[in-house]
Amino acid sequence: MNGQQPAGLNNAAADGRPVFWSFRRCPYAMRARLALQSACITVALREILLRDKPEAFLATSPKATVPVLDLGDGHIIEESRDIMIWALSRHDPERWLAVTEQAPQTCTDFLDRLDGPFKTHLDRYKYASRYDPEAAEYHRDAGAEMLAECERSLATNPALSGAHQGLLDFASLPFIRQFRIADPHWFDSQTWPHLHQWLQGFLTSARFASVMEKYYPWQPGEDGVTFPVIG
Repeated sequence: MNGQQPAGLNNAAADGRPVFWSFRRCPYAMRARLALQSACITVALREILLRDKPEAFLATSPKATVPVLDLGDGHIIEESRDIMIWALSRHDPERWLAVTEQAPQTCTDFLDRLDGPFKTHLDRYKYASRYDPEAAEYHRDAGAEMLAECERSLATNPALSGAHQGLLDFASLPFIRQFRIADPHWFDSQTWPHLHQWLQGFLTSARFASVMEKYYPWQPGEDGVTFPVIG
């Protein structure tokens, strides 16, 4: 969701770069970083601790969840999908948005299910102790239905986005990574050969390593870390 800054607040970096509030392990922030990197859009990345959110972050985005992109001109983008689209709409050298042009409704439906029912099942499976431990297997199996659908798609195409990896792949990879983390043995034992290869290709890539670099938490008075490093 796009928003406006509170009056008098300006969190732009000193050199005018947009400010990107992030948390390294958050899958939403991860996919936004992936898109910013692909689009070669340089931002001042401000890593935060979710247990100790800076006042400047809370003032920028009262929703208090990452990622948040502060463009410095009064506009704030508060949803990861919107950040991805914003970045790629400005520069899309790898043609991540091709799938949205070729099959817009299919793309929207996939992302809605990913961010809606699948993410709900993922949370209640991975963090079952916070919800209902006895329902963990139900949510695992319900989420696995979408993973099986991805397996069928990858059996006939090199990527979820079609002929090459794009928006659908990089929007979903961080969440499917989390699904595997919940129980790697169970995940790896499933007969999803194409999905396993697709995920492992991402996890062992230089792209993944670069967006998962560790940064110290941002401190007031700092601009933020330059991200991505180009060249």
